[in-house]
Amino acid sequence: MIGKVKEELEKHIGEEVFIQYHLGRNKYESYQCVIRELYNNVFLVEMKENEGLPIKSFSYTDIITKNIRIHF
Repeated sequence: MIGKVKEELEKHIGEEVFIQYHLGRNKYESYQCVIRELYNNVFLVEMKENEGLPIKSFSYTDIITKNIRIHF
């Protein structure tokens, strides 16, 4: 399962994506960002200007468990 997620993200390295991060209790954070790097357990995204930290990391299991949703 993680392999499929990595393959799909690999196709979109360098592209701008929209990420919704589920914080629980119907609360979400949304980010416009660019997928930068993939590692064994996590991937890095670079935030657009004025969105807090310049780089964030997410795990592939966040996608599988639907804690984050990525819109390409």
